Amino acid sequence: MASASELAARLARDAEAVCRHYLSAGRRYGNYWIVGDTCNNKGRSLYVHLAGPRVGRWTDAATGQYGDLLDLVRESCGLIDFRDVASEARQFLRLPKTEGASAYQATSATGRTNRPASARARRLFAMGQPLSGTLADSYLRQRAILRGSEHASLRFHPSCYYRDLLTGDIARYPALIAAVTSPSGAITGVHRTWLDPNGDGKAKVEDPRRALGSLLGNAVRFNVPADAPVSVMAAGEGLETMLSLSHVMPGMPMVAALTANHLAAFRAPTSVLRFYIAADADAAGRHGIERLSQAARSIGILPLVLAPELGDFNEDLRRLGPDRLTANLRRQLIPEDAAAFLPAA
Repeated sequence: MASASELAARLARDAEAVCRHYLSAGRRYGNYWIVGDTCNNKGRSLYVHLAGPRVGRWTDAATGQYGDLLDLVRESCGLIDFRDVASEARQFLRLPKTEGASAYQATSATGRTNRPASARARRLFAMGQPLSGTLADSYLRQRAILRGSEHASLRFHPSCYYRDLLTGDIARYPALIAAVTSPSGAITGVHRTWLDPNGDGKAKVEDPRRALGSLLGNAVRFNVPADAPVSVMAAGEGLETMLSLSHVMPGMPMVAALTANHLAAFRAPTSVLRFYIAADADAAGRHGIERLSQAARSIGILPLVLAPELGDFNEDLRRLGPDRLTANLRRQLIPEDAAAFLPAA
């Protein structure tokens, strides 16, 4: 069996044929193949290099996803296991390049159809286990987050597929899986945090966190009722940041947008009157906060920024403790919200 890197290189030698086969809704523009996304929707946000030193590499500017053509095969066909990805790639490489769409339809008849990213995300989340007592629960507890298992949006996967995008190496690691949901509660994506099997934090890989599916306008939600409006909400970038706030304010509805750009694009429900935004210290985080604050004000929502004492709220929780974090938040919340969501002083 060819290795992942060998398969990716062989696909790259026929990059345009791969694109015509799996991304038939796109078209060539100069040295690029342009299409909407890996699900073969029309659009212009995903581009594949067809020539030059980066031939076969692709990026989706809307979602931040990127990879080589083996990743493209995996995403477009809705595959999770590497053996299925490799089988699909080898099958394509044996096809005459003139068969085009009809050849793809034949392979689709075997069950490997273009599955939307949201469907792949729902499948992966459904494969997860409840968090309580798992390695993922232990990982959060190491970060002083003791209530992670209370959140239905978090699950544990004992052996989640991971591929190094630089070397092509394949491995499996346990992972914390977080469901990304729409305002209606539908799962549109997942966020994976791969973990060290020995319980030593995150897995020792280049990028131990990745998202799958649609993040734009969606988020990981905590304490957000699906069937009732909320008047107060907190939003932030990182998963651990918002779980740290939820640890000391378990009743406040919260969302984690996962990246600074997606935080900037998040829109609070129209029922929200006060919208707390958890600050991160870096420049990207500040930019996301500014854009989100402007958007909130434009629809009549009051944005209020919550600032940590250290680098982020998880660092505050771990190093300063929950009592000091609570005291810091009490100084920043509207008194009505401090009384409603923080423990009595």
